[in-house]
Parts: sequence; C-alpha cells; structure tokens
Amino acid sequence: MRPHCHLPILLCMPTVHARTHDLYVTVDGPTDAPVLLLSGSLGSRLEMWDRLLPYLTPTRRVVRYDLRGHGRSTTPPGDWTVTDLADDIAAILDHLQIERADLAGISLGGQTALAFALRHPDRLDRLVVANTGARIGSVESWTDRATTVREQGLEAIADTVIDGWLTPPFATAHPAIRAALRESFLAADPAGYAACCLSLAHTDLRPQLAEIAAPTLVIASPGDKGTTTEVLRVIADGVPHATYAEVPGAHLTAVESPDEFAAAVLAHLA
Repeated sequence: MRPHCHLPILLCMPTVHARTHDLYVTVDGPTDAPVLLLSGSLGSRLEMWDRLLPYLTPTRRVVRYDLRGHGRSTTPPGDWTVTDLADDIAAILDHLQIERADLAGISLGGQTALAFALRHPDRLDRLVVANTGARIGSVESWTDRATTVREQGLEAIADTVIDGWLTPPFATAHPAIRAALRESFLAADPAGYAACCLSLAHTDLRPQLAEIAAPTLVIASPGDKGTTTEVLRVIADGVPHATYAEVPGAHLTAVESPDEFAAAVLAHLA
C-alpha cells in the first residue's frame, strides 16, 4: 500500500513526468519539515526504505521514488548515464516545487547522489551515500550482467543479487523481507535494469570527488561484498571534510539495520 501523501492535493499525484519517461514518487512526513530525498539500489523499488521510514518521518519530509526502468516508473528508450539519473532527481524536486533538499542514496542511488552533488550543487544541502562507490565494479562485469538480463531475464540473476543484499543470518530470520525484495527486483523492466548496469559500467566519479561541496556522510558495512569498506573509504577520503561510519549488514544496510542507519543519517543531517 502506498504511504499517505501529506502534500497539497495538486502535488499528491504519484507520477512525475520527466522528458522521456515517468517516475513514481511518494512523499511522507510533515509538510513543513526539512526535505530528505531517498534514492534506492539497482533492482529495488521505493519500498526498500519502508523499515527506515518510521525513524525519519517524525522530523523529515521524506521523498522516495522508483528509479527509471524500475517498479512503477517507466523506461525511456536507449541507454543513459548517471548524469541522466541525477537529472531525474532534479525533475522530482521541480515537480514538488522544492528548491533544495538533503539527499541520501544507497548503491546505484548513492552513485546517483554523488552525481547530483556535482551537477546540481545549488539544490543540495547535506549528502549521505551508503554501500556505493564513485567507481563500482568493472566495465566487463556490468556489461556481462546487462547481456545476461537482456537475453535471459531478471530471474536468471535474482537469487545471486538478493543473496548479496542481506547477510545470511538476517535473510534466514526474515524470509518475508527477502521474498519482498525478490518480488520488487523481478518487477523491474529488464531493459531498464540492463541500461542501469551499463550506466554503472561507464561511470567513474573518483576524479571529481574533491569538487563536492555538500557536507557528506559515507556509510559502509563490513559485510558488504559488492561495495567493500575500501570502496567507501575512497569516497570518504576524496570528498572534502566527509565523515565515515559503518553500519551492520550486507549491501542494503537500510533494510537490515534501519535503526543504526537512521541514527547515523539523522545525526549527520542535524
């Protein structure tokens, strides 16, 4: 069920029309609270943030969305870059008539948040990036994954991906959460997922990290094999005056450890 939108009725429409596609958006929390926009992982839907929401909405107006090609957002034609993904966030802010916001992103959403900080610095207050990298993986690994998905569909990689999102003890103890994540993963458009893979294949923001001016929190997890603590340290060392924190979990720390994740985020935003 979609969370209740606390915006005036004109802005409660769940779809934001970008130039070539539609983005599905929800807004929760007090209308007059500071805005925090959340950008999710490759292969997720906005529900990946559900366990975090109770910690954030008492003091934040939380904006969430399905990435292009994911969930209820549509897939534009062709391939795209992380810059295009960053511009999707700007389109959402424009639609909601929000001039500036705090931004938190995880995995692909974290890399998108870095790109937003570089491309739209005048619209960003504070930045949180988690379980991500300025450079993630290799051209070959992402190109191979895109090819697999285009030829065999998302089912071919679903269990491998989900097993990397959660630690085995958590997945065993919470089978319903794992099942919901898997269902959300399979709800993505294979063409959209593959295009996001190619975006990751060709993105390297390491040379530009020093240009990010927003106060930045970098969150890593020792259990994350996809974006290791060393990968997150590159961001923390490259962004001026960034702070670094570790939260228990694997790749989706916001799902596995929402209390500790939220505490780190709210402390930074405060």
